[in-house]
Amino acid sequence: MDAVTEPAPRTRRKRMTGKERREQLLNIGRTLFAARGLDGTSVEEIASAAGVSKPVVYEHFGGKEGLYAVVVDREFERLLRLVTEALNSAVHYRSKLEKAALALLEYIEENPDGFRILVRDSHGGTGTGSYASLLSEIAGEVEYILAQEFDRHGYDDKFASLYAQSLVGMVALTGQWWLDVRKPRREEVAAHVVNLAWNGLSGLEPKPSLDPRRRRKELERLEKRAEKAAAKAEKAEEKAAAREEKAAAKAERAQRRGRRDSEIPDPSA
Repeated sequence: MDAVTEPAPRTRRKRMTGKERREQLLNIGRTLFAARGLDGTSVEEIASAAGVSKPVVYEHFGGKEGLYAVVVDREFERLLRLVTEALNSAVHYRSKLEKAALALLEYIEENPDGFRILVRDSHGGTGTGSYASLLSEIAGEVEYILAQEFDRHGYDDKFASLYAQSLVGMVALTGQWWLDVRKPRREEVAAHVVNLAWNGLSGLEPKPSLDPRRRRKELERLEKRAEKAAAKAEKAEEKAAAREEKAAAKAERAQRRGRRDSEIPDPSA
């Protein structure tokens, strides 16, 4: 008589902790929201993907809107931290631009779902982290940097906010475009963005105008100022050269006296 084979005991799946379940729901929610948006995603789909019942989703987040708000806020804080750290990690202003542009593109490449949610599905009423407020935060950081640089070059720093918004908007829109096309490589995209931004900042006119006559007058004024500065620098160089020549002649005379003194015989010898 054949021996009866006992069925193998079922392995009990380890129960998730509340924290682990919350993280699971956040990850699933981020994926679904990125693909379908808030309106196109249901609590049933979230619960099914997580292998739980709908009440579990309600227990942790109160519904899909609550889950969505946490997802948006997390991505908001993550991207803001990356860009802010990039801006503050470099000393030279061009390096700040390079690091900030790369930080944004790296985030997009590594977290496309998170960025897609921020850009396409972020609504001010669902959380504090809307894309518009994110860009406003970053523009505030850039404005502070530009205001310092404007003061140093004699530009009116009241326009620092305008230029900050322009710079951040340019980089942000480029990032949105690159999210879908992914060409060229992120380093190349960053290099071109910085090329446009940096050379634009380097060639700023102190008093720009759309009136050709005003532009011509301003250009003439700047040319005269540049000529005066060049003449002043030339005079300074001439004075410096004269001082050096005078110092060299003095040193040569001292050297001659030293040689003559050494040639005089010592009477006590």
